[in-house]
Amino acid sequence: MEKTIRQVTFELLRQLNITTVFGNPGSTEETFLKNFPADFRYIQTLHESSAVAAADGYAQSTRNVALVNVHTSAGLSNAMSNILTAYMNRTPLIITAGNQTRDMLLMEPWLTNIKPETLPEPWVKWSYQPVRAEDVPAAFMRAYAMALQPPAGPDSAVVRTVSHRISADPVRMREFAQRVSEAKNPVLIYGSSLARGEGWDAGVRLAEKLNIPVYSAPASERPPFPESHPLYAGGLPFAMKPLSDKLAGYDVALIIGAPVFRYYPYMAGDYIPAGLQLLHITDDPQEAGRAPVGDSLLSDAVLAVEQLTELVTARPARTAAVSKQPHGMAPHPAAPEPASDGLLSASQLFRAVRSAMPEDTILTEESPSNLGELHAAWPVDKPDSFYTFASGSLGWTLPASAGIALGERDSGRNRPVAAIIGDGSMQYSVQGLWTAAQHQLPILFVIPENGQYGILKSFAVLEDTPGVPGLDIPGLDIAALATGYGCTAVRATTEDEVIAACKAALLRKGPTVLAVPIRPAVPPLM
Repeated sequence: MEKTIRQVTFELLRQLNITTVFGNPGSTEETFLKNFPADFRYIQTLHESSAVAAADGYAQSTRNVALVNVHTSAGLSNAMSNILTAYMNRTPLIITAGNQTRDMLLMEPWLTNIKPETLPEPWVKWSYQPVRAEDVPAAFMRAYAMALQPPAGPDSAVVRTVSHRISADPVRMREFAQRVSEAKNPVLIYGSSLARGEGWDAGVRLAEKLNIPVYSAPASERPPFPESHPLYAGGLPFAMKPLSDKLAGYDVALIIGAPVFRYYPYMAGDYIPAGLQLLHITDDPQEAGRAPVGDSLLSDAVLAVEQLTELVTARPARTAAVSKQPHGMAPHPAAPEPASDGLLSASQLFRAVRSAMPEDTILTEESPSNLGELHAAWPVDKPDSFYTFASGSLGWTLPASAGIALGERDSGRNRPVAAIIGDGSMQYSVQGLWTAAQHQLPILFVIPENGQYGILKSFAVLEDTPGVPGLDIPGLDIAALATGYGCTAVRATTEDEVIAACKAALLRKGPTVLAVPIRPAVPPLM
């Protein structure tokens, strides 16, 4: 019997080991999902943006392409925020979106995806609507190949394989190695590509051979280097003047696996200080092209580090310890400790959670106003144990934590997951709690309740904009929301209660939402 296009497509997905589908079903996708194969798994979310984030977390955890199915133009529009994040996270995803039947497309009926190839741009690597039905399996194969090749990212038959690592021009690599070796006071700046490529050990070997400080690139979504290492200096600030000031005194900076540079608040200044040469290694030609300063080299980050380690000249042991910033890889320090009013501070909360959780706990984060406190209390010193979002677009971490926990279960590693999510951030994807509860994923969601958008109050200070409305968010009942979505909800007000709640959460099969009122504080942006 001749196979249908649908059967051929599912067979291809089996051969590519893509049998988990994340989505929120819509009418135009039901023909693809009908009689869903028994050996496939559908991870249902209640919003398309959560589907993309959960798939992103799962793909990062399993290091494989994940598949997302969304509903025509409406679903694709809902998903755009986390498609942006997946693109910047360099996560390999295949995203499918349905469309209306071809018999009615000319009339543009309700829910038509009018320009399906254009809508997800510029945040996908490839967008395509098959002209013929029989092109669907080959389109999936091309999307798979595109998603894996550097720089990885989302993509809207014959099985084939592709390389996902590119090596450097050996002449230019030797030139970079010579310039670093001859420098009087060089510095390394590592980016998240090292973490994605399982390059922590390689990065440590290069740093130790050179015996020079290592910074994390600004606002890194994955830690590239153990924060407890004696050569680790911290995360670079993500604004021009503070970053330039931080690099003053170095003569060569070698940045590997990150953009030059990721900024957010505008603070006028030089890109780099006078007298500093910047060398940039990236696997993304566009990233190299838009860098405003420095000499670039195209290469996989881990391959580059391994080659440089062979080529550079070893330096003697340091006579002085590397100066470490107290807030680790956070781009801004902790807020000044407010006067005690009976509530815990953010620092007290995070120290209590860290003390109660196992050493191998995976930490995820979406609490912008508490980054300094979190990274001071919870240094990351193990690979693949911290995840956040590269885009700055809120609503990723809650559903992504579900994808990460699902990946931990599927891999057999079964490390606990602790998600620190602000009470404001939580509202962007609160429906992700339902997916975590339905799959009994043992995630501890810690919600610091400060009743405000603290990071926006920081911007109000920086930009001298008093009287901005909408920066306070009173009246949220986090415990009621969690209970409504099927999670265990706990409210704690003391360190002992926090510790007890964390330990109890570790014994549960499903998710726990721990709501903790904290003293409101406004952090400095730099």
